[in-house]
Amino acid sequence: MKIIHVKEPGGPEKMQLADVPVPRPGPKQALVRMAAIGVNFIDVYFRKGLYKADLPIVLGNEGAGTVEAVGPEVTEVAVGDRVAWAMHRGSYAEYLAVPAAMLVKIPGGLDFQTAAAAMLQGMTAHYLTHSTYLLKIGDTCLVHAAAGGAGGLIVQMAKMLGARVFGTVSTADKAQIARQAGADETILYTQRDFEAEVKRLTGGRGVDVIYDSVGQTTFDKSLNSLRPRGVLALFGQSSGPVPPFDANILNGKGSLFLTRPSLAHYLLTRDELLWRAGDVLNWIASGKLKLRIDRTYPLADAAAAHRDLEGRKTAGKLLLLPQ
Repeated sequence: MKIIHVKEPGGPEKMQLADVPVPRPGPKQALVRMAAIGVNFIDVYFRKGLYKADLPIVLGNEGAGTVEAVGPEVTEVAVGDRVAWAMHRGSYAEYLAVPAAMLVKIPGGLDFQTAAAAMLQGMTAHYLTHSTYLLKIGDTCLVHAAAGGAGGLIVQMAKMLGARVFGTVSTADKAQIARQAGADETILYTQRDFEAEVKRLTGGRGVDVIYDSVGQTTFDKSLNSLRPRGVLALFGQSSGPVPPFDANILNGKGSLFLTRPSLAHYLLTRDELLWRAGDVLNWIASGKLKLRIDRTYPLADAAAAHRDLEGRKTAGKLLLLPQ
């Protein structure tokens, strides 16, 4: 089978197509034949070495496909089931052995591409808005990269919960996408200072919570854009990691809360996985949640997908498709 692996950290050119044997599922594992593979910034972080793993590594933390075989002690799925998952690395491949407890069945009416596109970013948006900071009617939030795959889903879920939503974007076209997702206000950070705009829009108070996947370039102004005792949920670092800082800054800016969450820590039990994935997939199936797939690439062109993602040339989800 074909895989995309990385033997040393670096740019997209370090991603190599290789042939390896098809794995056999071990105890409590299911072998999945891949139909669609999600591309996410976490894959970039592993490729660059920002997230550590033993080399060589097969990239990819999300996918959807059909169960081809199961190992001993598997009760969650059966051969022939259409399944999806997130947060098990190695999906840039034609086959993958996945812990069966991490698999969820795809509802009828949803295709593989939609399911693969929904899992990681959809459940990320779910835990941020429903657990990290549970939004309620009257809350105000700021979503960075609001036209992106995760950003657009956060905007929609925040509106479901009754919040007022501001979104930062880089272009007028992306502002339109964010407004279509439900953003009440869009801020073109290439033209306006988002901190000043947030203060203006909130009468100087600041927002209750900021969902920030950008990191280094937004961090300081994000802290300045929060109300006293506000929450900064820093769930990514597309612009680079935040440098070390003095925690007393949080005190001086209003006894702020800072968290650096990970989806894996919000999927600690199978019940939690089924809750989050069930909400996301069923909302999409019913039309309550809109998923935007920006473009697809052959598995062999994974490097091009990474270049487009890092170059901010996308507005929505990127997928790889095995041939």
